[in-house]
Amino acid sequence: MAKMPFRTRLEQGPLVADGAMGTMLHAHHNLPINSCFDLLNLTDPGWVAAVHRQYIDAGAEIVETNTFSANIFKLSSCDLQDQCAEINRAGVELARRVVDASFREDVYVAGSVGPLGVRLAPFGRTTPEEAFEAFRIQTGALIEAGADLLIFETFSDLVEIEQAIRAARAIDETIPIIAQMTFTRDDRTTLGDTPAQVAHTLRGLGVDVIGVNCSGGPAQLLRIVQLMRQAERGARFSVMPNAGWPETVGGRVMYPATPDYFGEYALAFKDVGVCVVGGCCGTTPEHVHAMYAALHDSNRPHPIIVTISDTTEAEVSDVPEQPTQLQRKLAAGQFVVTVEMSPPRSFTAQKVIASAELLREAGVDTINVSDSPMARMRMSPWAVCHLIQSHVGLETVLHFPTRGRNLLRVQGDLLAAHALNVRNLFVVMGDPTVIGDYPDAFDTHDIAPSGLIRLVKHSLNAGKDQASNSIGQPTSFHVGCALNINARDLDHEIKLLRKKIDAGANFALTQPIFDPAVVERFLKAYREQYGDLELSVLVGILPLYGARHAAFLHNEVPGIDIPDAIQARIAAAGDRSPAEGVTIAQELVRSIKDMAQGIYIMPAFGRYDLAAGVIDVLERARVS
Repeated sequence: MAKMPFRTRLEQGPLVADGAMGTMLHAHHNLPINSCFDLLNLTDPGWVAAVHRQYIDAGAEIVETNTFSANIFKLSSCDLQDQCAEINRAGVELARRVVDASFREDVYVAGSVGPLGVRLAPFGRTTPEEAFEAFRIQTGALIEAGADLLIFETFSDLVEIEQAIRAARAIDETIPIIAQMTFTRDDRTTLGDTPAQVAHTLRGLGVDVIGVNCSGGPAQLLRIVQLMRQAERGARFSVMPNAGWPETVGGRVMYPATPDYFGEYALAFKDVGVCVVGGCCGTTPEHVHAMYAALHDSNRPHPIIVTISDTTEAEVSDVPEQPTQLQRKLAAGQFVVTVEMSPPRSFTAQKVIASAELLREAGVDTINVSDSPMARMRMSPWAVCHLIQSHVGLETVLHFPTRGRNLLRVQGDLLAAHALNVRNLFVVMGDPTVIGDYPDAFDTHDIAPSGLIRLVKHSLNAGKDQASNSIGQPTSFHVGCALNINARDLDHEIKLLRKKIDAGANFALTQPIFDPAVVERFLKAYREQYGDLELSVLVGILPLYGARHAAFLHNEVPGIDIPDAIQARIAAAGDRSPAEGVTIAQELVRSIKDMAQGIYIMPAFGRYDLAAGVIDVLERARVS
C-alpha cells in the first residue's frame, strides 16, 4: 500500500513527530552538548538509527533526520564543511532505512534544518545571499536523498528562515515544509517579532505548517500557538516544546517535564487546532509515546488549560549604618521575613514602590530585588533597591549574578551599589541568557559565586580590590548565597555550600520547598558531616496560585518538587486555589520555623497580597 501524501495526511488529524535527537545522542555518548552530532551519521550510524527506531516504536509518525546543524557554517567549526552534502544525504538514508524496516506505511522522513549559527546583516556580517547558498547546499542534499518533507526549526530571525524556505523552493517547488520559530520568555523572538508577526510572515511564504519549537516548556508554547492561530486563522500549526527548563546534574543536561505532562498537553494542543505535535530538547521516546497514547485515547478527558499572565514588580528597602538591619536581626536570632520582587521592564517604578509599601505594612523585614530574572531585560536592580530604600524605608537585598560580568564590571557595580547604601548582597550564578530575551548575548563570567563571595568579604570589605589596590574606605557588605535544598545529590550540594561558607557567606536563600522533611533531611546530612550549620538559612516559600501553576513548577522548573498531596489539595480547591496556596505556605512556615532563621517568599505573578497573607500568620506567631 502506497504512503499517503503528506499534505493529504495533514487533513486527517494530528500527527505525532519524534522528540530530541541531540538529547538522546548526548545521553548515549556522553559528549558535550555542543558536539557535532551530525557527524555521527557517518561515524556511528547504528546508534543514530537506533534512536529513530525508538521513536518509531513509541508511535512517531514523523522522524527528523540527524541534520539540524549540518550546514556549512556550523560544520566549519569542526572543519567538516566539505562533507555537508554527504552528512545530509546520510541522515536521510539512515532514517529511510529504519522506516522501511519498520513496515509502517504511515511514517514520514523529515529533513531537519536549523539556523546557520551566524547573524545575518544588518545584525551580523553574513549576507542574505550567503545564507541562501548555505541553505541551498543543505536542503538540496536532503531533497535529493528522498526526504518526504523539510522541517525548518529553532529559527529566531525571520529574514534567515525566509532564505532557507526560498532555497528549498528553488530546488523543489512542491516539497512540503514545516517552518518553526523559537521565542524568548517574553513571547517574542530575539529580534522582537511577536507570534502574530511570525505567523503572518511564514504564511505569506507559502509553507504548509507554521510552528513553534524549543523556547520554554509546553505551557509557554500553548500560549504562543494560540496567539499565532488568532492572527492567521485557517493556517496549519505545529508545536514541539522543550521538556521544561534545563538543569545540569552530574555534568549532564537534564529536563524536568514528565511524559504524562506532555500527554496532557498533547490534548490541549489538539484542542487549539495543532496538526503536528512533537518534542524538542530534553524529550525522549517516553514523551512521544505519552503524546501518541493521549491523542489515540478517545476516553481520556481533555484538560482545561488556564494561562495566567506574567506580571512584574519590585521591592522595598532601608539601609542603616553598619552592620545592616538584616545582619543585626539574624545575629539577634530574630526570624526574618524577606520577599522577592522583580524590577520593572521600564524606567518607571511606581508599582514597585506601591508593592513595597504594601509589604512593609504587612511586616516584611527586607525586600529581595532580583537581577534580570529568567534572563529577561529589566531595570538595573541596584536602582530599584535605592528607590525602595529611599521612598519606602525598607532594607533590600541586591541579587548579584556573576554571569555576563567580567571582574572590572563586577567590582565597579559593587562599589556603585555600596555608594547607594545597598549593602546586603545575594550572590548567584544567574540565569543563562539562552533562555531569555537575548539568547546570543555575552554569557561568560570571570568568577564563580564562591569566588565572588571571597572577593567581597576578603578584598572589598578589607579596603582593596581583587588586584590588591586600595579602594580607600572598606565596604561593609553582608553576603548571602544560593542553596538548592532540594538537590538530588546532597553530598555535592553540601560541598558547594562549604565552599561558599569558607569564602565568607553569611546567609543562604533556598529554592522553594513544599515538604518540611526536605529541610530536616538537608540539615541532618550536613550535621553528620560538619556539625551545626554555620550560616543563617532563609527557606524559600512559594504560594501556589492554582493547579496549572503547580503542575508547571513541578514539571518545568529545575529544583522544585511538589508532592502529589499538595498538588491534589490545590486542584481540589478550584477557584479557591490562591487562598489554599497561602494556607499551604502558612503550614510550611509553621513546620520549618524552628529549623531555619527565616523565610524567603517568592510570590507568583506579582501577587504580593498573597505574600502578605503568609506574613500575617508570621506576625501572629512572632507575638506568641
